This record gives sequence, C-alpha cells and structure tokens, in this order.
Amino acid sequence: MTMIELLESYGLKKVLSYLDADPDNNIPKILDWVEKFDRDGVVEKQLNTIKKSLKDKDGNWYKLTKSLYTDIDPEVRKKIFENFIINATIIGGQRQRKARAENECNIPWAILMDPTSACNLHCTGCWAADYGNKMNMDYETLDNIINQGKKLGTFMYIYSGGEPLVRKKDIIKLCEKHNDCAFLAFTNSTLIDEEFADDMLRVKNFIPAISVEGFEDETDFRRGNGTYKAIIKAMEILKNKKLPFGISCCYTRKNADVIGSEKYFDDMIKKGAKFAWFFTYMPVGTDAVPELLATAEQREYMYHQIREFRKTKPIFTLDFWNDGEYVDGCIAGGRCYLHINASGDIEPCAFIHYSDANIHKNTLLEAYKNPLFMQYRQNQPFNKNHLRPCPLLDNAGRLTDMVEKSGAASTDFISPENVRNLSAKCSDAAANWAPVADKLWEESGKCFDCKKRSS
Repeated sequence: MTMIELLESYGLKKVLSYLDADPDNNIPKILDWVEKFDRDGVVEKQLNTIKKSLKDKDGNWYKLTKSLYTDIDPEVRKKIFENFIINATIIGGQRQRKARAENECNIPWAILMDPTSACNLHCTGCWAADYGNKMNMDYETLDNIINQGKKLGTFMYIYSGGEPLVRKKDIIKLCEKHNDCAFLAFTNSTLIDEEFADDMLRVKNFIPAISVEGFEDETDFRRGNGTYKAIIKAMEILKNKKLPFGISCCYTRKNADVIGSEKYFDDMIKKGAKFAWFFTYMPVGTDAVPELLATAEQREYMYHQIREFRKTKPIFTLDFWNDGEYVDGCIAGGRCYLHINASGDIEPCAFIHYSDANIHKNTLLEAYKNPLFMQYRQNQPFNKNHLRPCPLLDNAGRLTDMVEKSGAASTDFISPENVRNLSAKCSDAAANWAPVADKLWEESGKCFDCKKRSS
C-alpha cells in the first residue's frame, strides 16, 4: 500500500474499534468518518442510503446492523469490516478508478473464480455437474490472480465451481496469505464441518454463501436427497461458532413461489443468514433444461417480493438481474466483476462461457483490454431500461454480436456451445420479459430519469 493508503487504513481501523465500544450511539458517527475518508466519492451514494436507513432504530436495517454485534465473533467482524469497507471498497475503489483512467478499460471490484470443476453433487441443470474433476487451477495460479488483482484495486474474491470447498486447504491458505482481502464462496455447504469452521474462525476473512433452493422438497429436487439436511447442519455449525454466512438462491419455474415467500425469508433469517443472493436460472450448456427458466410473471413476483422484504426483514438482499436499476445495468465484463473458470479462461460473466484470454497465457490487464471485454465496455448498458440488463437473457442478439465481433470462443469443456444456439434458448424469455420490465421501469419513475439524462 502507498503511505496515504496506509494512513487511511490505520485511521479507519481506529474508527472501527471506536464503534465496537458503543455501537448503539456510534454507528451514525462512523458513517460520517467513512465519508471523510471517501475522498473520491466511491461510496457516496451508498452511504447516503445507509444513513437514511439507520436513523430508525426500530427498522430492519438497524436490527441487521446490531445483529452483527450480537451474532458474529468480534474479531471476525472487525476483519470483515476492514477488508470489505476499507480495502475492497474505499482503497480498492480509488485504485480501480485510477487504473481505469490510465488503461481505458474496465477494472472489476470483484473477481469470481473456480478453483475446481469438481463437485460432490450432481444438480439438475448445472453445467458443472458434467465436468467432474477435469479442470483445476493450482494454488500458484489462484495466488497469482489475487496478486495481480490487488495491484489494480481488486480486494474482493469470490469462489464458485464446481464445489469450491473441494479445495478447502488451498482456500484457507489463500485467506492466510492475503489477509487484506475479503473472500466469499458460493457453496453447497455439505463439506462444512467443525474443523473447517474453526479454520474460518482463525483466518477471519472467509464467508460462505450457501446454495439452497427453498425448503427440503425444492432443494432436494435439484440437488439430491439429503442435501437440505446437510445444509441445515452446516448452518447450525456456523451459527454456533458465531460465523457470518448468507444464502445463494436460484429461482426457477419450479421454486420461485417458495423462494419469494415470507415464510422462506423468515426461516433463513432464523437460521442465521445475514445476506441473500438471488439468481434466476440460465440455460447454459448443451444439456441445460430451458423448461426451468422462470416465467416473466415469476420474475416480476421476485422483483416485488424482494423490494417489499427489504423494508421489513433484517437481511441484506441482492438480486443479480432485477437489481440492475441500482448499478446502471449489466455489471459483467469487468465493469464490476468477471469470472475465471477452472481452466483459467477469463470470461465476462459466470453465465457467459466465452473467452478470448486465459490466465495461463495472459495477464488480467491484457484480458481487460482484449476485444471481448472491450465489447462489453463499449456496449454497456445494453438497454436504457436497467431492469433488462443482460445481453443474453434480456436483449436478444446483443451477446451474439459481441462474441462474434471479438472472435471469442466457447469455453465449455465437454460440448462447446455456439452462441447463436445459446441465445435462441433465451429469446422467448427476453420477449416475454420486455413488456413487464418496461411497465415496472416506467412505474418506478426511472424511465423519466433515464430519458432526462440522455437528452
């Protein structure tokens, strides 16, 4: 870190220690301090929103914040705050802005990467289930990615797969070496045991996002009999050790009504989840199941449910598609994040399996400047209606055009998929969602704002 970054980090750490002494009275004051350190306005919009939310001490956001002091190990909480707020968001954000300006390309806030294609489950409609233990990035490669990323300002790393916890030892080793980074993993959680939870307590900078498809029937339908019970056991271990965790939910035509229900939200909160990622099913891979694609009505249902529960439930939620309005559309292609698969292919998104760069041959910066990522940079946002953010699911033909112009190739290890065939599987969903999204966009008032900005 530079001297300025070290001084800022030291100052903010002191502020966080001050907060621990009396969170009830000091939470509002801390936000003022963070604002002072945020010289470039990296988190100005978010801070204003948080300030408003935390004024109501009977509100759900205040309850969620307080729960981090009653439910989470204090040393783990401090480390997560330091790495997420100070390093990944403020210091990292400043480096990212500088790197973007110097290189005229996207620089991501987070990197999603697959240590392995191996998985101990075989979930319906999951491309990783077909790969087996055929692709892996060794420890040195993962370490190299993180070293390169930090130089450009990326301090947030997310593991997916396969099942990333197949590589438990390497993941913990990376947490130890890069103790200035925040690490998260999308995991089926069946490999979380007491020993691994103790390792999490020791390194303090790793958080699991547990994949769960609803209650027992819905989860076991996609993930296999007994999976739900194993998930609940993992949640109990984490909660008992005061370790933070969240959930990752894929809503499909089969389970959207359950995942969006108040009963499900309340149950996950009771079990200890502090955040929830929501994804909609994508028919990626030649053996995908397009019949699982959520309908436009189901996607609208999730839009309304998540927004309603944000007002009333003490859990932080992110909807990967329907929250496009808060991040000005698509965040892939290195704009906010990217994906590196277990073969080292550098892809614009976890759901877009095309690439023109590989980490074994290219640096991260080279990949960001290559044609595919530059196509993303030049074309984002893909729609003025940010409720239609995706170049695949929401805007027919946009992904096809970028892939073909860039010369990117399919990265599917088993059966390379022509981008036109992939896009065709999503065309009906895009057409059906368009009028619904346009209605919601207009009702939200963002349509007017969009027109005003573009005039």
